[in-house]
Amino acid sequence: MVANFHPPIVPLFVPGDRPERFAKAAQSGADAVILDLEDAVSPDHKALARANLSRHDIRGLPVIVRINACDSPCFDEDLAALGGVPFSAIMLPKTNGAVDVRAVHEGLGRIVPIIPLIETAAGLASLPEIMGASGVAIVAFGALDYAVDLGCNPSWDSLLMARSEIVFRSRLAGLAAPIDGVTTVLDDPDVVQADAERAISLGFGGKLMIHPRQIAPALKAFLPDQQALAWARQVIELAGEGGAVQMNGMMIDRPVLERARRIVSLSYNFGDRS
Repeated sequence: MVANFHPPIVPLFVPGDRPERFAKAAQSGADAVILDLEDAVSPDHKALARANLSRHDIRGLPVIVRINACDSPCFDEDLAALGGVPFSAIMLPKTNGAVDVRAVHEGLGRIVPIIPLIETAAGLASLPEIMGASGVAIVAFGALDYAVDLGCNPSWDSLLMARSEIVFRSRLAGLAAPIDGVTTVLDDPDVVQADAERAISLGFGGKLMIHPRQIAPALKAFLPDQQALAWARQVIELAGEGGAVQMNGMMIDRPVLERARRIVSLSYNFGDRS
């Protein structure tokens, strides 16, 4: 993991050309704000979005900037606009290789945390080299663009292989669990929660948000409830530093203890210090 970068669980996109939404995004319950210069901004508003970066005034929350892809005519201007702008990481769309990651560092003149978005077959095939590039903090999946690149339906069945590969390669590279792509449904919390639960079942550690209404149902899936937290704390208390013990007729050994520790850590990191 890149030093001083804590992977978010429910980072929220906000268009860079809508500065009136910046503060609302920071107060939405998301654990990071993604200021978007790419898909959410029309070509004629790109310059305005870049100008708004220096005035974002978001404090106490990680700010991630999604720039335009390396092959975009906006790429160099995006990097130039980041001078003096406080941010925690850069999200790089359509990352197809380590050369794309290096282009960001070269353009900025320094190494910064990078979140490569895997949105193409080429990007998926190049995961080992991308994940091994300097500055890569965590990987995110751009499911919709990936489906367009492959010409397939963006259903769970169609994209299962890609999602599994991203989780698998992240673990091999020693990176934090990756961030899953967006859910386009805005007005049905059950759909958002179900998508988040599917992502968790595959090993994802977070999910990209495109509307504040999606945050609560996603967190309901990702964060342990009080029953799970109580179970985890009881396991840790009984097991101590290790060794097999029984609890309520269940054998508690090292894998179960590690799961309990992860549950407590997840809850603590998101703000539950009780």
